[in-house]
Amino acid sequence: MMSNLRPDLSVIAANVAPGSSLLDVGCGDGTLMQALRDEKQCDARGMELNPANVGKCVGKGLSVIQGDADRDLAFYPDKSVDYAILSQTLQTTMRPDMVLEELLRIGRKAFVSFPNFAHWRVRLSLLWGGRMPVTRLLPVAWYETPNIHHLTVDDFRALVKERGITVEGSWFLSGDTQCSSAAANFRAEHAVFQLSRN
Repeated sequence: MMSNLRPDLSVIAANVAPGSSLLDVGCGDGTLMQALRDEKQCDARGMELNPANVGKCVGKGLSVIQGDADRDLAFYPDKSVDYAILSQTLQTTMRPDMVLEELLRIGRKAFVSFPNFAHWRVRLSLLWGGRMPVTRLLPVAWYETPNIHHLTVDDFRALVKERGITVEGSWFLSGDTQCSSAAANFRAEHAVFQLSRN
């Protein structure tokens, strides 16, 4: 099951300790939660905005509530889970900085993954085509995308530094292939960060 995960989810799953507790915010259809529950015996819970995806999670026997990351994380107690996970969702939130703070309040550690809008293909599309790109990882046109904050690897690095957040690990992916940290802002299609706060 773990090998069938999206590349960023595979990285997250590989770095979650067996038997841990987690909250997957924006859990989609529950693919990551199901894999962690079944393969690593994790106590996985989710929050998802889309009612159809909530139904899919419930159909898989997963514990999920319908909720909005921008409003509903405030109801979770401090340090109530080992990991708070936000995969490919940060860029869709109204206040990514506040959502990040909430993740680190709720979880002892957090995983965040997002598409890198500074990837070279995105840059070329803007430079030569003069239009917002449609790519494998950004598959919908600008007028129907849920993405409202177009961040880059370097933007995220600056945010966590500004907020005093510790980066415990980072992975930069182009398809299934990892690329170096030094070239990540240009070469990575998406990024995964493991974070904590002392």
